[in-house]
Amino acid sequence: MWKLSDFDYTLPREFIAQYPLEKRDTSRLLVLEKNTQKIYHKNFSDIVDYLKKGDILVLNDTEVIPARLIGKKTTGGEVDCLLLEKKSESDFSALLKPSDLKPGAQIDFDSGSLKATVIDKKILRFNTTDADFIYSKGVMPLPPYIKRLPDKSDSERYQTVFARSPGAVAAPTAGLHFTQKLLSRIKAKGIKIAFVTLHINYATFNPVKENDISKHKMYQEYYRISQETLKQIKKTKASTGRIFCVGTTSVRVLETFAKTADYEGYTDLFIYLGYQFKLVDCLLTNFHLPRTTLLMLVSAFAGRENILSAYNEAIKERYRFYSYGDAMLII
Repeated sequence: MWKLSDFDYTLPREFIAQYPLEKRDTSRLLVLEKNTQKIYHKNFSDIVDYLKKGDILVLNDTEVIPARLIGKKTTGGEVDCLLLEKKSESDFSALLKPSDLKPGAQIDFDSGSLKATVIDKKILRFNTTDADFIYSKGVMPLPPYIKRLPDKSDSERYQTVFARSPGAVAAPTAGLHFTQKLLSRIKAKGIKIAFVTLHINYATFNPVKENDISKHKMYQEYYRISQETLKQIKKTKASTGRIFCVGTTSVRVLETFAKTADYEGYTDLFIYLGYQFKLVDCLLTNFHLPRTTLLMLVSAFAGRENILSAYNEAIKERYRFYSYGDAMLII
């Protein structure tokens, strides 16, 4: 039995990146050879050197929506709302801070033009059915470990350059390092680029509370893979090419399809140690929080001891961690 504590590590707070670097592809890149356990320290733009003609790079094209709204109670107190999913014309599931708001409580988001009523501790009912208007009052939903309010630059930087399918409440952070110029260099080398969609929702960052991690249940997240993408993946697999997944979300899309053969739907696939990967050969990812399903997935892919050793090396070398941090390539 794998315990929750098996996926713990200590990270000094100063290593948690609060802002992105000025240029996306100047992040650092830790390369881990999972079979030899060798570690190399590179720059992110060096990823081109690890791709070869015939490989395919799989990107999650989800687009982050401005799902964080700051409102006020009738008493004047501030309410921080993260909208997770539209449940009906005017109802949204949401994470609320404070979390003890009573049903019937009123929240004002824009001096009266946008209001919501708390239906229960996880549902808000707005005074409009216009979702675009609701999101127009929102800001980018930066993770809680980024201890600042979003600014204008986050609208661009907490979004990949290839985002085109609105629906996520968190960014597929491994993809944040790519620029259009870097993607053009990758294409010029004869590497295919394909897209899948997974709208990152509460499932990805829902805390694991079970000591026996196998008992953890993932929430569902919407995914889609096109027939064209699947055709390219099958062609790559049939040759000597490798499947490079960018981010844990891309991994979950491919592995969900391998399991279900469904091109579109909702996935609650939880990947942890013991999982047998069917499609993914290499994984590009950021550094993840302790005790999370994300850390468990990369541990399943590369081995728990390999990952924790690499994380210790990254801390020693003062890498930047989490969403706006540096990247890790597992080959």
